[in-house]
Amino acid sequence: MGYYYMTQEGYDALNNTIKQLEAEERPKVTQQIAEARDKGDLSENAEYDAAKEAQAHLEDKIAMLKAQLGNARVLEPSQIKTDEVQILNHVRLLNKKKGEEKSYYIVSDAEANFKENKISVNTPIAKGLLGKKVGDIAEIQVPAGTLVFEILEITR
Repeated sequence: MGYYYMTQEGYDALNNTIKQLEAEERPKVTQQIAEARDKGDLSENAEYDAAKEAQAHLEDKIAMLKAQLGNARVLEPSQIKTDEVQILNHVRLLNKKKGEEKSYYIVSDAEANFKENKISVNTPIAKGLLGKKVGDIAEIQVPAGTLVFEILEITR
């Protein structure tokens, strides 16, 4: 597992999610298991099985998020260069086929939110933009075909 480069905001949000899962969700699941156990025979108790499965999923999620947090490297804005596209850059693009402008913020997987135009550095679009400079043309293969972007601006 490599490093997860992220903003301080993303790091804090990830840490808060872990705390919320441990402080609120974990006790709820533990309570569900206790209630199901009190209902008797565990060998045929679907509620108990479901609660134990929910507990396993929750613990897996907490472990995964803690691993991400443990591998997180917070990048300060001053560390982010804008001479070529890299993680934590805002990139303004011109879709050459449609003639439309689009902006993306390239972030870690943990911070990605497509509704906010925050795309993971591991997406095909971000991978196709990495290393490009203002004025470069990026041809990017996506499931729907080939996107052709001109890099208009790179900012922090």
